[in-house]
Amino acid sequence: MEFYNSDLWRFTRRDFLVLSASFIAAMSLDGIPGAGTGNAAEINFPEGKCEVKKAAEKRVLVAYASKYGSTGGVADVIGKELCSKDVAADVALVKNAGNVSSYQGVVIGSAIYMGKLMSEAIDFVEENKDFLRQVPVAYFLVCMTLSQPTEENRAKVLSYMNPILKAVPEIRPVGIGTFAGALDYNNLSWLTKKIMKSKGSPEGDFRDWNAIRTWTQEPVYAKFVR
Repeated sequence: MEFYNSDLWRFTRRDFLVLSASFIAAMSLDGIPGAGTGNAAEINFPEGKCEVKKAAEKRVLVAYASKYGSTGGVADVIGKELCSKDVAADVALVKNAGNVSSYQGVVIGSAIYMGKLMSEAIDFVEENKDFLRQVPVAYFLVCMTLSQPTEENRAKVLSYMNPILKAVPEIRPVGIGTFAGALDYNNLSWLTKKIMKSKGSPEGDFRDWNAIRTWTQEPVYAKFVR
């Protein structure tokens, strides 16, 4: 699931020695770094369409880029919340979104991975910028930094939007949502798991579903539909 720690790749001599010792121990078990870690947890990337009972005036795309599934869960809740408001919402990975010209609004989400937006999210915006500047657009970010929701951390997470905002300034989002993610060590590679544990990164699901639904209602629904 999505994670980010701003000090993730800053190693002290002690960190290096701990990781080196762990690597040697793993190699001595069966010759591969993954020895003894067990099976990875299942990772889901939800996609689907919501068809409302009455004819919908608006169809909205919720497109997302996810590394370990946490952002997909957020996108799924956004889609379902819009559906509950009688908005036809499609949820898809950005790589599967296809032609976006039939939508009257687009919500774009990305995990923050290694301190950056995922490249496929940036590519999606740049490839569709001519259309996106004509319809309401909202962005959301999912980042483990917000497991500690301080104002400083919120500002840090918002700064990760700068590459897109500078690359396509003609797209002016109606809102930018920032949400905590979830971290399951069972989904990580042996090395990444060791690094995260050495830095004390918290494991667990920190997604605030009420905050996600509230953001979907305002500004997304309010600005897209009303």
